[in-house]
Amino acid sequence: MNEAIFQHPYAMNRAAKQAFLMDELTRLTDFHKCHCEPYDHILRTVPFESEITQVEHLPYLPVQLFKMMDLRSVPKDEVIKTLTSSGTTSQQVSKIYINRETSELQSKALVSIVRDFIGKQRLPMIIIDTKNVIKDRKAFSARGAGIVGFSNFGRNHFYLLDDNMEIDWDGLYAFLEKYKDERIFLFGFTFMIWQYFLKVCLDKNIQLPLDNSILIHGGGWKKLSDESVSNEIFKQSLFEQFHIPLVHNYYGMVEQVGSIFMECEHGHFHTPNFADVMIRDFETLKPVMNEKRGIVQVISILPKSYPGHSLLTEDVGTVHGEDNCPCGRMGRHFTIEGRIPKAEIRGCSDTHAFDQQNGVNM
Repeated sequence: MNEAIFQHPYAMNRAAKQAFLMDELTRLTDFHKCHCEPYDHILRTVPFESEITQVEHLPYLPVQLFKMMDLRSVPKDEVIKTLTSSGTTSQQVSKIYINRETSELQSKALVSIVRDFIGKQRLPMIIIDTKNVIKDRKAFSARGAGIVGFSNFGRNHFYLLDDNMEIDWDGLYAFLEKYKDERIFLFGFTFMIWQYFLKVCLDKNIQLPLDNSILIHGGGWKKLSDESVSNEIFKQSLFEQFHIPLVHNYYGMVEQVGSIFMECEHGHFHTPNFADVMIRDFETLKPVMNEKRGIVQVISILPKSYPGHSLLTEDVGTVHGEDNCPCGRMGRHFTIEGRIPKAEIRGCSDTHAFDQQNGVNM
């Protein structure tokens, strides 16, 4: 695969990107048909487009299928780790089987995306979570996979929460004193940051010297929307309490780890060279024009070990343009509104909320 797509992740214009994706995704579709029997059966059964001349014609799977069946395109002995989505009341989780090639591509993709936003230097890092979530390195939850992936961009990692989900105040103040003259990188899942860090500090009126820091977060918006907390309120609260100048949300899912969509300073999620989104009509599932709401379809060339390269999500979104965001990044830029009504909750950090409600110890 051409390394240039990772070196400059937002450089391809529409014509170049569509040609590149069409070639890679067609090849992936053929590979998974030959090596994943359930996938081949689905494509033979479901009436997708008979003539594939554009990316939008390629077949796609609803993400729910990964909760219902094992979809794997490599032998079991080539699987080096299994990722799982969060649980629900039905205890159904997606199982995503990762081989070494897919893992390496996911790492390259994540590095290229995150460095575009925070630079190449590894920064002192605060992880707004508990270390328990990454205990089993061979079977990660989406939350654990996110922490491990983003940990690569930090150094001298400090886990903010103890086993009881309470802030380690002594450790935090010592960390902030030690790195008071350096830029600090904070990472966590949106609900965890809100529930166990920001709300605690708001209630106690604790302000922290984080004016030279950058925070990246994602997942868990269902819980916040229930509390009427929007992305804007979330950012403003962080700024008022901690003076954090740079806060970047990201959109992603365990079914396509690595192909995350980062939010730029203008509030748009961005598609890198190796991934894309399109919006489909709620009823016809036909692609819709820009600025029209619909169901989000995510596309990625990274999944080599399972047929997750073209997925129909349960999320509602809108594409606002392509190659014309004021931030200067090429590719489609879009926003996410939330879940399709009555869709099953599947947020990365909703795992913890579910576990609390059902008395499960993490």
